[in-house]
Amino acid sequence: EAYPAGGCKRLGIPPILFTDGPRGIVMRHSTCFPVSMLRGAAFDDELEYEVGEVFAKEASAHGANLFAGVCINLLRNPMWGRAQETYGEDPFLLGKMGVALTKAMQDNGIIACPKHYALNSIEDLRFSVDAKADERTLHEVYLPHFKKCVDAGAMSIMGAYNKVNGTYCCENKELLTDILRNKWGFDGFTISDFFFGIYDAARSIKAGLDIEMPYTFKYAFLGNRLKKGDISEQDVDICVGRILRALIRILPKYKAQPESVILSKEHKDLAREVASKGTVLLINKNSTLPVKEGAKIAVVGRYADKVNTGDHGSSNVFSPDVVTAYQGFCNRFGKDNIFLYNGCDPEKAKSACANSEYIVVCVGSDWLQEGEFLVNMGNIKKKPKGSGGDRADLHLPEEDVALINALASTGKKLIVNIMGGSAYVINDWTDKADAVLMSFYSGIEGGNALADIVSGDKNPGGKLPFTVAKKDSDYPDFLHVGAKNKEIEYGYYHGYTLFEKKNIEPDYPFGFGLSYTEFTIGNTECIKGDNTISINAEVENIGKADGDEVLQVYIGSKRTDTDRPVKLLKGFKRVGIKAGQKVNATVNVEIDDIRFYNTENGEWELDNAYTVYLGTNSKNALPVAEINF
Repeated sequence: EAYPAGGCKRLGIPPILFTDGPRGIVMRHSTCFPVSMLRGAAFDDELEYEVGEVFAKEASAHGANLFAGVCINLLRNPMWGRAQETYGEDPFLLGKMGVALTKAMQDNGIIACPKHYALNSIEDLRFSVDAKADERTLHEVYLPHFKKCVDAGAMSIMGAYNKVNGTYCCENKELLTDILRNKWGFDGFTISDFFFGIYDAARSIKAGLDIEMPYTFKYAFLGNRLKKGDISEQDVDICVGRILRALIRILPKYKAQPESVILSKEHKDLAREVASKGTVLLINKNSTLPVKEGAKIAVVGRYADKVNTGDHGSSNVFSPDVVTAYQGFCNRFGKDNIFLYNGCDPEKAKSACANSEYIVVCVGSDWLQEGEFLVNMGNIKKKPKGSGGDRADLHLPEEDVALINALASTGKKLIVNIMGGSAYVINDWTDKADAVLMSFYSGIEGGNALADIVSGDKNPGGKLPFTVAKKDSDYPDFLHVGAKNKEIEYGYYHGYTLFEKKNIEPDYPFGFGLSYTEFTIGNTECIKGDNTISINAEVENIGKADGDEVLQVYIGSKRTDTDRPVKLLKGFKRVGIKAGQKVNATVNVEIDDIRFYNTENGEWELDNAYTVYLGTNSKNALPVAEINF
């Protein structure tokens, strides 16, 4: 059931009715969509709005009126166990996708609650880690996506467990009041993360934390704190007013939905479409994919016929009849053409592949290797194996790599399907594969979506929402269980901005993804308006298959007297183009999005000149114009 908070029967005031996400509604049976990271890889905020409409309908049908599944924490290091719950490493991408989901929920009468505010990207030490960030880093890197959701009308924000600059987020006045309310003008209500987000009720109330979730452990004693004078009636009234304001705004939009909408064909079909659109093709040697019609295919590996939809913690969506990879291939190619081995023994796998032409090996992670870490309450000294949480390292499990190496010796076409929440270091085995797909955790229809891609019924158009490094140490530092010092510096650079600034060669750049066709971009023009910069380009599909391309616009400041990133993503557009055709596409960049934060006066300011880059990933984006102010 939904978690109730507040409400007053005597006055006829309904409660907040909380449900979680972000891959669907975490209540009874619901439609399990692909994880947010796959949806980030789709680079399609219009599609994310459609996903949000489904979430809103199913939340309503389950009796909830608040959805805390707008997870927009920034992926700083892929070791983070809950990376799957967010959209990637880039603040702009996070903001666009978070806004789409926020608007979809609230347009359909469900309060949207972006989370976890803020700097939450280490799981195992989430109750104790202190993330340090200077003022500029805070505002330019770790907070802008939250501000975008606030500007889009988000009525609720969830505080994080961790500390930021020495103070727990749920009693952090700088975050909850000075920035969120006074700087950004947020007038909704704030809620704590569940169970252990609040340490002192008076400190949290004074800081601007309105609701303790899921029950009132500390806030149950607010009456005593009131009598002692630790808080005032006005403090309580302010919190109540914020909650009432949100309810008054949202309830007229609330649309009661019948239970029949849950797990409807329409919702499953959208989940399948999303899964195929977010699947990333990393390698396709000699056009191995798509496979030829009538092909004999062996589906092997630990996840060949195993339900693997992601984390089993607060984001777990319970869907019946999840389609596995093996089931999807049987549905598409006919059971007689598909051979199965659900395991990691190389000899058994080779035996299962004896009569096949192609091998699809399903490797990666599941909820035991990454996800929410439900074992500890912040004091554990040694992490139990297979308990989720943060990844131990960024390579595939040894048995997966051994399986890939063994299957490569068969001489058959080897297709590696990686399942997981974010980036892996994969260059220790990719020379053995003929094709590599990243399908993340792809939801209730994931197996059918994978078969759609492998068969060529769908053309992969997903793009990496993170940078894939050549080695673990190319990413920023990370803290694991056992670390004596619980402080960590969250620096200004991470992801592609770090790789570009330090001239580190990535294995695969941010925004990268192959297709079964080829595109060219030409006839580019850049028009500066009062509030936007419009980049127009002609995109032609010069191959033989219909497909999607994602135009990516990056902006780089030409200022040299202060530190600036080489370039930053500031616009993208996914376009579908039929084989042999060309389209004119426009990407609009908001001028406010290219400002930098001035720590001396707390204002956002334009530099004098910028370079506009256009491409299909962060590495191949080329300068197309210069803009002066």
